Amino acid sequence: MVIAVASGKGGTGKTTIATNLAASVDGNVRYLDCDVEEPNAHIFLKPTDLESETVTLPIPEVDQTKCDLCGICDQICQFSAIAVMGEYVMTFPEMCHGCKGCMMACPTGAISESSRELGKLEKGRSGHIEFFHGQMRVGEAMSPPLIEAVKEHVQANALNIVDAPPGTSCPVIAAIKDADFLLLVTEPTPFGLNDLKLAVETARLMKIPFGIVINRADVGDNRTVEYAKEENIPIMMEIPDKRDIAVAYSNGILMVEALPEMREKFQALYQNVLEQLK
Repeated sequence: MVIAVASGKGGTGKTTIATNLAASVDGNVRYLDCDVEEPNAHIFLKPTDLESETVTLPIPEVDQTKCDLCGICDQICQFSAIAVMGEYVMTFPEMCHGCKGCMMACPTGAISESSRELGKLEKGRSGHIEFFHGQMRVGEAMSPPLIEAVKEHVQANALNIVDAPPGTSCPVIAAIKDADFLLLVTEPTPFGLNDLKLAVETARLMKIPFGIVINRADVGDNRTVEYAKEENIPIMMEIPDKRDIAVAYSNGILMVEALPEMREKFQALYQNVLEQLK
């Protein structure tokens, strides 16, 4: 099973929910932190025996002596990553999506494969949890290929928890696609509700079963609960606004370790997900 944890905006507690859920479920659990621009699950799960590998993207390299300037590569690239300019072919690696279309289409074999670094993939272990996360290279703008590299470690016979980036843009789509269930984390504020609606629309367009987790549920107003009832969206869990939770978070301590009674609530959340999928 793949449970993705997402939110329409940052700062709602997405990683808090994902890490505590992973820590509460026994058995074979894999945690995949796909928030590659700002991964922070490792602060709470504290994985050990970390191994790191470089993730690269294939980009074209042009041998000008073989090129007859036919322009097919220019025509096939939908991202303007390669262009014929006068008597020279220029490449723009930062715009390349690594599809290799230009290499396959070149009739003279003038285009070969080079690569550029996207970032790092690190893996380790935190108790019974196998941990994976990506860290984008500083200055890199394209995160979906690195997210896909992290998701290659989804295992069929494990509970895979995917910690998605915030928002509803391309990185989020890359992270949550193929998920069996989506937990949308929100907070009961006007901004939280506005961005929750965007996330709900995304989940519905992608036809992924989903439910809502309300963090800091006893602050703000009840419009989020009313919205969920109107839209027939299950509220999977509500987490109170407690100082003990905030203190644990600020010290990088899991909620279920600081407040052991919360472990049963997260186990109930997991069972709730299973019920929704029946």
